[in-house]
Amino acid sequence: MVQATPKITLSSARDIPFNKLVLSQDNVRKIKAGVSIEELAEDIAHRGLLTSLNVRPEVDAEGRETGIYRIPAGGRRYRALERLVSQKRLAKTAGVPCIVSSSETP
Repeated sequence: MVQATPKITLSSARDIPFNKLVLSQDNVRKIKAGVSIEELAEDIAHRGLLTSLNVRPEVDAEGRETGIYRIPAGGRRYRALERLVSQKRLAKTAGVPCIVSSSETP
């Protein structure tokens, strides 16, 4: 008997307001690499955010989501967006495309 292969479900991005995002202490990149934050900010300003941020919902002591999302992957993109917000070129409530992962660590 042939077993059916389970279908893969990809996470779709959803827009989360910039002011609901915070950089996680678990951010994976520990060294600077590639273009500067300033150059990345300019690239985002001209071409948009090409890769969504990966985020996890923050939960309180009872396990309820707080409405804040932590960024374990995408710290450089977050810092570039933060620069654009500080320059008032991006609204602090602008929607940022994010892939929301489980709040539990694997």
